[in-house]
Parts: sequence; C-alpha cells; structure tokens
Amino acid sequence: MSYLEKHSDKVDVFIGVCHHLAAHQYVTGHGGNLAWKLEDDVILITPTKHNKGDVNRDNVVFLNLEGETIEGTVPPTGETPMYVNFFRERPDVQSVLHCHPPHLNAFVISDAQNHLMRPLFPETITEVGPVPLVPYGEPLTQKLADNFLPFLQKYNAFLMENHGYVFLTPWDIKWAQMCTDLLEMTAKHVVHACSLGGNLKEIGFDDLRDMGNIMTTRGLPLPGAPGAWNNLEDLYYPDGSPNG
Repeated sequence: MSYLEKHSDKVDVFIGVCHHLAAHQYVTGHGGNLAWKLEDDVILITPTKHNKGDVNRDNVVFLNLEGETIEGTVPPTGETPMYVNFFRERPDVQSVLHCHPPHLNAFVISDAQNHLMRPLFPETITEVGPVPLVPYGEPLTQKLADNFLPFLQKYNAFLMENHGYVFLTPWDIKWAQMCTDLLEMTAKHVVHACSLGGNLKEIGFDDLRDMGNIMTTRGLPLPGAPGAWNNLEDLYYPDGSPNG
C-alpha cells in the first residue's frame, strides 16, 4: 500500500490546510510550506514551485527524516533541509507550518517593539506563547537554519526577519492552521491598537501565574520542547514579578 493510500484522510486534511492558506492570502505565488510527520520516519510535505491553492493528491511528497523522497512524482520544497532540521532538533514536533500572513509579516519588516513577545490575550498565551524574531538569513541557506537554533527549544512560533512566520506543534497540521489563524488575528488587533496611541495593556504576573496553574491542571504543555520552561510566567517575566 502506498503512503498516499495509507494516510489518505490525513492527506486530504493537509491539502485543505494548503488551500486555506491560499484562500486567506497567507501565501502568494510559490511562497509558504507545510510539513506533517505522519510516522517516525515519514513526512508529508508540500512540493516545490506550486501555489498552495494548487496542491493536490498528485503533487504532495513523502520524505524520510533524511530528507529523501520516498514517494511522490515532483520534488519537495527547496526548504526541505530546514524542515527536516526542525523535526530532528525537536522530536516532539509533529507539524510545521510556514507562511506570510499580512499582519504577522508587518512585524518582520518593522523595527517597532515586538508586542507578540508580550502577554496580551489568554488564548494566544496558552495556545501559541511568545513569538521571537529570528535574525535574517537568506532563504534556503544554512545560515537561516542556524539562526533558529538559539530559539528552537524555547518557543513554538517564530517571526523570520524580512521573510515570514513559522509555527511548530506536537499536534496535527490542522491545529497548526488554527493557531496561525489565532496569531494572525492577534497581530491584527495589535496593529489596530497601536494606531490608537498609548500603551498596550498586558496580562499581569499574578494572573499569568494563575493561568499557568490552570494549564498544568489540564495537562496543557508550555511552549517549546518538553521541559524548556518551568512555568508560564517565566516565558513573559524572566526577571520575576515587576512588582517585586
């Protein structure tokens, strides 16, 4: 049985996410890519030089963890080495989504404060976490992959300077899409709020600690690799409570 047949339902979900990104203009041209680890050594990934709205069952690609094609009739994305590196460095990760949502991408070309590192909305905090800015590296280069290394174990979402956005998750590719929608809406709110002037209102240390306790009770993981953080407030207040 082929991998396409074996994972038929998941392939359809994967294609649906590709089409969602294109329909919402999170990707244009050949931009953006998705990867979903379906088995320990089987990765479903998008093809090279295809608009995500055109991805279908005839052009998806299956790789192993060495980045070698094990099934498919077209080459995989040229960003394959970076995605394979994500899976190697973060064995907990099941899905990777890279795209260029317009409000998130405003932050990758602005020298304004990165408000996405701050605790603004409960759902964004619990589902995504802080979103650091990874320094610029030319696409498809080792430099870009290396620039992720200081951040990769600590976070799940990343802004890529002058490029785009990446989300890693221990869950399926549909969850990656939902979190991307959530974060893009958060970025939209931030852009609008900044246009009003004044300062953004952040969720305080004590409330954040209570939120973290609820996450622990419900068995919800913190962002980053397992064990990267002891508690939620450390992500946003590494120096402790601002009130002492």
